Amino acid sequence: MSNDCQRPFDEALLTGYLDRVLTQEQEQRVRLHLEDCAECRALVDDLAAMRETTMTTQFEVPTDDQWSEKPRGGISGVAFGLGWLVLILWLVGISGFVLGQLWSGPESLIAKLLNFSVISGFALIFLSVLIDRIRAARTDRYREVKK
Repeated sequence: MSNDCQRPFDEALLTGYLDRVLTQEQEQRVRLHLEDCAECRALVDDLAAMRETTMTTQFEVPTDDQWSEKPRGGISGVAFGLGWLVLILWLVGISGFVLGQLWSGPESLIAKLLNFSVISGFALIFLSVLIDRIRAARTDRYREVKK
């Protein structure tokens, strides 16, 4: 905008004018200003053209198989399953190692029990959520819904 325009309102009212969401007073103020200001009329015309373009643009909708997150081939499926297996085994191994280190450390029995309780609590909560998710996945009415 150049400095020639002495718009008595915020520029956001111009988009509100296009969207027809202004109060009667605001709309009248914008309309009167547009009658006198070629610069703002040009801006409103540009905004209207941009709005029309975005509203009429057609997008290509991907096919259902493009939305799938499952591995696409036999080898990638095996690699995916093995990857999860290795990750779970690593997590169990690390957890066992950490618990073993905490238990065999020089701390008092109370400190050991507190550490063990915190880790066990988080593990049990995670296990509970995991079990619920697996059970829900079996009976989920929407699991076959695509997109």
